[in-house]
Amino acid sequence: MNDFHPFGWYAAKMAPHLPKKAFQPVKSRLFGGLAYFLLVTGGILAVSLLSLHPIWNLLISVVLGFSFAALGFLGHEILHGTVVKTPWLRDLLGAIAFWPLCTGPKLWRKWHNATHHVHTQHEEKDPDAWPSMEQLAKSRLLRWVYRIPFPIRAFFAFSSLSVMFTVHSIRMLFSFFRDFRWKNRAVVLLQFFLPWMTWLGLLWLIGWEKWWFAFLLPLLIANMIVMGYISTNHRLNPLVPVNDPLANSLSVTVPKWVDVLHFNFSYHTEHHLFPAMSSKYYPLVKKHIKQMWPDRYHEMPMKKALAALWKTPRVYYEHSELIEPKQGHVYGTLGNGLDPNEIVHRELKQDAQALLTTRQEEWKKASGVGKV
Repeated sequence: MNDFHPFGWYAAKMAPHLPKKAFQPVKSRLFGGLAYFLLVTGGILAVSLLSLHPIWNLLISVVLGFSFAALGFLGHEILHGTVVKTPWLRDLLGAIAFWPLCTGPKLWRKWHNATHHVHTQHEEKDPDAWPSMEQLAKSRLLRWVYRIPFPIRAFFAFSSLSVMFTVHSIRMLFSFFRDFRWKNRAVVLLQFFLPWMTWLGLLWLIGWEKWWFAFLLPLLIANMIVMGYISTNHRLNPLVPVNDPLANSLSVTVPKWVDVLHFNFSYHTEHHLFPAMSSKYYPLVKKHIKQMWPDRYHEMPMKKALAALWKTPRVYYEHSELIEPKQGHVYGTLGNGLDPNEIVHRELKQDAQALLTTRQEEWKKASGVGKV
């Protein structure tokens, strides 16, 4: 797919076919948030105050983990302004929803709304995009990581999903902190540290064993659920010069009851077309996309998408393919030859290590590294 269109091009053609109410905030989403808030509060109190058998604590932890993740999905929707429009209320509710995941609303809107959505799958500008061969050549750490055999790396990559959202959030704080005005930096830091102070205060109150069930294990579960979606959103798609949601995004399919519990977070292409629209209406958006551009739309079951991620590397080669640098195995991306039902690779004609060395030399020459 080389004929890219910006998301506004699609939105302009589709908007006349959508009801006006689809572009209004849906405050009723807060009832779901209230239900999860009560579950989280009740679960933490039960673990903290009662001397339950570890099996019961484990079951409560699972419920807490699912609730942490679901609140994060709602917080994502709130901070896009699709639930309430009043800025201070939007940020307050978003902060509460993201509290278990320890992500502040001001940082999230800068990182996710203003940067990721504007520059989706741009090699340099998208903070969530995976590296290209050029970026690999610049990073000694990445070159070391990609010397690890692919099966081992894939195992650890999937295991790391249990902490990745938390780790990436901290990384984004360092990445974007200087972009905030001086008067906002204190707010960003306060929004980051307050949730952590709350959870560490809980640790001090109830001790390690109960804290493991009340917060840490649920956080790992929530990370795994959230990253299960996020890892499939774009990582099988190509890097693109134009922010084209039908080229750079993937919607996954999950059982209907899961969509209900997760606020339709699986509709990711739809979200990138209409980020300011409540996800309540994304099934309708999907219907129109599949009628208007059926050959451009990418969707697959969540399990199949995760399996495809396991079988493919995460370094981009010439933007439209994925490469395993050590062996020189090259895989397609969605819209560029990747068949999730039968994932195969082609052999790079030139030696992969030689190519990486060449890219390193090109980067050094361009950046002046090594000059006196």
